[in-house]
Amino acid sequence: MKIASWNVNSVKARLPNVLRWLEEAQPDIACLQELKCVDDAFPRDDIEALGYNVETHGQKTYNGVALLSKYPLEDVSRGLPGLEDEQARYIEAVVSTQGSTNGSAVRVASLYLPNGNPVSQESSDGFHEKYTYKLNWMAALEAHASTLLSYEEAFVLAGDYNVIPAPADCHAPDKWEGDALFRPETHAAYRRLVHLGLTEAVSTLSVTDDTTYTFWDYQAGAWPKNNGIRIDHHLLSPLAADKLETFGIDKHTRDWEKPSDHVPVWIELRD
Repeated sequence: MKIASWNVNSVKARLPNVLRWLEEAQPDIACLQELKCVDDAFPRDDIEALGYNVETHGQKTYNGVALLSKYPLEDVSRGLPGLEDEQARYIEAVVSTQGSTNGSAVRVASLYLPNGNPVSQESSDGFHEKYTYKLNWMAALEAHASTLLSYEEAFVLAGDYNVIPAPADCHAPDKWEGDALFRPETHAAYRRLVHLGLTEAVSTLSVTDDTTYTFWDYQAGAWPKNNGIRIDHHLLSPLAADKLETFGIDKHTRDWEKPSDHVPVWIELRD
């Protein structure tokens, strides 16, 4: 099973690229983020024509997440459990392959974790409400992941985490000091999540460095200079991690016309 994640940075603006990539990469499941459209405006017909089932959790102008699957999507839930959130940042479903030779099921979530900048302002804790929101969101994700682990099932939490896990995962780490993606509080929250017993796919299968970046800003020639960061991750439960075989980063999509500033990241789980 090939499970991909891609922050498309507006599915309307990027639709030709999304369709091209789906036909080329043929993921079994695609987790999309930053749709920037309501559910009714999502290009469902175009994507269903390629053989995908579609579930969305959209929002006008901002955020929005989707699950595309060649298999049925069941037990669909929208919004991160335990968090009152007006922003559309989380969708989860069970993907069943019972029709295949070795039928199995995996729970998959597409998530778009808050950026969190700006960090500071004059307040009781010294943090801007946007950074507090990020930390609260991460705490709710940790709590939900803990609940999912108690079910002892295979699951994958895939998406744009807006977390740079380590200095090796960004160009010029000193320039990221103090940024919400790289602060100690962010790193601590991410470690707590992983240390529940989850496996971060790419860093488990490979040394992460300037060849594993997943995002390049549109400004200052970041892409041609490879001034990137790694913020798109797959976190796997133990049962899913036992099936982890390989990963890929489809960097060539960043050279396409009107590209997203992120590129697709995918993993493969054996049956």
